[in-house]
Amino acid sequence: MIRHYLGDFLLIIEGDFLRARISPDSINLIVTSPPYNLEKSYGVHDDALEYEEYLEFSEKWLKKALRLLKPDGRLCLNIPLDTNKMGLRPVYADLVGIAQDVGFKYAFSIVWNEGNISRRTAWGSWLSASAPYVISPVEMIGVFYKDSWKRLGPGESDITKAEFMDWTLGIWRFSGESAKKIGHPAPFPVELPLRCIKLFTYKGDLVLDPFLGSGSTLVACARTGRKGIGVEIDPQYVRIAKDRLLKELSENLLQG
Repeated sequence: MIRHYLGDFLLIIEGDFLRARISPDSINLIVTSPPYNLEKSYGVHDDALEYEEYLEFSEKWLKKALRLLKPDGRLCLNIPLDTNKMGLRPVYADLVGIAQDVGFKYAFSIVWNEGNISRRTAWGSWLSASAPYVISPVEMIGVFYKDSWKRLGPGESDITKAEFMDWTLGIWRFSGESAKKIGHPAPFPVELPLRCIKLFTYKGDLVLDPFLGSGSTLVACARTGRKGIGVEIDPQYVRIAKDRLLKELSENLLQG
């Protein structure tokens, strides 16, 4: 494992999350978008597992994630509602079930509408009742907690009234991120972890992303004054994340 420290409060661990050494009961919030198993090219990661293997992998990392959270820690899990690769699968329902099976408590779901309503993933039988498919062009953010949903200690929030009123509605509308622009096959926009961080953590809390990818979660940590740890197995994406973080930290210094 290689550790890359950026600034005083941000850390990228280069390696496999299942082998990464992170203190148990230390994390306030986990925000992550794990591999979707959609046969995307993720470098060293195999994104074309058999579905049962994918669910087994999900169980393993969710078990570890639970151990790392503080008793009042939360998990925000970004995943598709369903997929049609290698057969139609209710992936969100399956992962919610696995998360509860390993010990997470379910809080609620947020629907992320990227606004790309023209995107189509399956038609089935065209203009026929023979075998049509309905695929929802949205992604989900499942929100879970470890033992206590209510925070057990004091802290300082920095969310505005307008943000709180908007973000506590169950449908979030903002655009996705450009894979070409970021250099990652499936980057998620900084807006997603930023909303989760401001809504579910206090200033100075510790945030973890077990599948850091291009670094969006740590960029959001830098913008909100949270401490952050990101784990990424692919050296190429570690370099992209480091570059994004160094640029973000540099801009923060200039603005400060």
